[in-house]
Amino acid sequence: MNHPLMHPGALQAAIVDLDGTLVDTLGDFVEALDRTLAELRLPAVARTDVERMIGKGSENLLLSAMARVGETDPPARLPQAWAAYQRHYQDINGQHSAVFDGAREGLRLLRDAGLSLACLTNKPLAFARALLRDKGLDGFFDQVFGGDSFERKKPDPLPLLKACEALGSAPAATLMVGDSQNDALAARAAGCPVVLVTYGYNHGEPIALAPHDGLLDSLAELGQWPGLQGRRRA
Repeated sequence: MNHPLMHPGALQAAIVDLDGTLVDTLGDFVEALDRTLAELRLPAVARTDVERMIGKGSENLLLSAMARVGETDPPARLPQAWAAYQRHYQDINGQHSAVFDGAREGLRLLRDAGLSLACLTNKPLAFARALLRDKGLDGFFDQVFGGDSFERKKPDPLPLLKACEALGSAPAATLMVGDSQNDALAARAAGCPVVLVTYGYNHGEPIALAPHDGLLDSLAELGQWPGLQGRRRA
């Protein structure tokens, strides 16, 4: 962990990803996608392939899945697929997912350090809010933003910059916590320090290859981050 500004007291806020960072939602994605593809009379996608496809937004997931199973013109079928997917995902949201071990402890560490928190995900905002409520995580966050909250999604830096603005924090003093290169690239472009978990979804690529200031096997290890050591909420 080597970010030059990460001495105690430097952090003002943290932005935390959702899927693959706080909650293991792969089962939700697989179930909603299976139902959607069946409605479109297309074959299912293997669970291992779904894991490599998630992270860049639901529209990208649908396009990738349709291409994977041989649909000749995925963009043309996207409106139909998107309507079906939204319906099916709403029906099963949270039913096939679980909070990662250490996630709640990590969020408590950030809150106890006096940081303002935002959850920033490429998942549609309505699904993100519902999932956070279902898993009892919504109370940790001052702000929640989804993939449809801004004009662009991660790995574009815009969502991080907008989240910093909403939190009233400088990017250089706002820690990004995520699981993929989408989080890492967005953080670097926005000027935020970034730590990445080793257990999430990164398109089948080693997360250590993504730019980072630290790797965590559990969010409970956030207590070792230099900018949090010795800090307690007043």
